[in-house]
Amino acid sequence: MLSHKTQIRVRYADTDKMQFVYNGKYLEYFEVGRTELLRHHGLPYSQVEARGYQLPLIEACVKYRQPAKYDDLLEVEARVNELYSGKVHINYSITRTGSGEIIAEGHTTHMFIKSDTKKPTRPPAFYIENLKKYFPRKDSEVVQSEKNQ
Repeated sequence: MLSHKTQIRVRYADTDKMQFVYNGKYLEYFEVGRTELLRHHGLPYSQVEARGYQLPLIEACVKYRQPAKYDDLLEVEARVNELYSGKVHINYSITRTGSGEIIAEGHTTHMFIKSDTKKPTRPPAFYIENLKKYFPRKDSEVVQSEKNQ
């Protein structure tokens, strides 16, 4: 499993008339978690793009648990549980730093496309190679994967 935590302080501009973080901002917070996860593990998104790939969003889900407010310090944890898949599924949890209250949970799903053609493609070798140390494979998975190729 691949995981990384990053902190975000809620800005005044992130809040709505009720003084809570506006619901759409949580997807932005997920994006920060996702990009910092990749950067922390040696794959800044700029490098992925420079190598001719993009990761468009194909699905998103947010479950709101508690409201976050202006000046709250939040911790965004992003987790990838599976590497050997055509899609990149990332789970998120946002907690209030200090109290540990769960603010929101959710996931996003992405797929690799080639930048020039915008056509779906398998995860590139540099992505798999860089992250495989975090995903030990059982012998049966290796055999099945080789049969599918």
